[in-house]
Amino acid sequence: MPSPALTAWRERGRIVRVFDHDIFVVDQPAGAAAPTTAIVVLHGYPSSSLDLRPALPLLAAQRRVVVHDHPGFGLSARPTNYDYTLIDQAEHALGVWRALGIERAHLVAHDYGTSVATELIARRERGLLPIELASLTLCNGSMHIELARLKLTQKLLKHRTFGPLLARLTSKRLFVAQMRSILGDPAAVSEAELELHFELLLHNDGRRHLAAVSRYHEDRWRFWHRWIGALTRLDLPTHILWGRRDPVAVPAIAEQLAREIPGARLTWLDELGHYPMLEDPARWSAALLGALAE
Repeated sequence: MPSPALTAWRERGRIVRVFDHDIFVVDQPAGAAAPTTAIVVLHGYPSSSLDLRPALPLLAAQRRVVVHDHPGFGLSARPTNYDYTLIDQAEHALGVWRALGIERAHLVAHDYGTSVATELIARRERGLLPIELASLTLCNGSMHIELARLKLTQKLLKHRTFGPLLARLTSKRLFVAQMRSILGDPAAVSEAELELHFELLLHNDGRRHLAAVSRYHEDRWRFWHRWIGALTRLDLPTHILWGRRDPVAVPAIAEQLAREIPGARLTWLDELGHYPMLEDPARWSAALLGALAE
């Protein structure tokens, strides 16, 4: 039986059918005087679009905001015997936006979502992106996988042998402890909020699919030249919005991105860690919206 908090979140969104998969989407409208260009958000791992729940009202005060759960995450479908590649996640994101009639958007990506975003940027460079991007915001993601400092659990979960075993042993206590270990301040996010994220992790037989979903790091190595290469030639306004106390997507990644993306702007959120939109949604939202306004 889902918790009241999970039921309330599900009621804020709806299901969009994309490539025979049910994708959970929250489409938060803005006021009548707001700019017409929407913000579309690609969430991180191992969480879901719920990451944006605290920030949604703040962002939607100025812009339409669309968030969805990638296949294998949150309230979206978790197909079995399925390759959860980052390229496939990009296809589903485009399918969601197409279904909602979005033709132009500010793209915001966090963690896992940043690599989905780089695939979209690579397609744009090749003239294959069916949506116009007004800007790109990258937030605490390990696109430069060679610089990332993965947790032991991340390394084990992506292992073909040990991953399924660890997924079966994943507990609420372990999940909460791991999440707290990557925050700038371990007490920044409430116990209830983290427990809700764990409930979503388990939703629809989540343990069974966790190991398959966790193998996305292989794509970051395999497509490094395609994705990083496209970033180095990018001609979009780009904002690197980074929690400086992130122990996984370390500051060196943000600094490298700022150096190699032409004209990129780097904003540090000094006391925040890997989930700045959860740790301080007001500060994160103000920094994001401030950059879009400029």
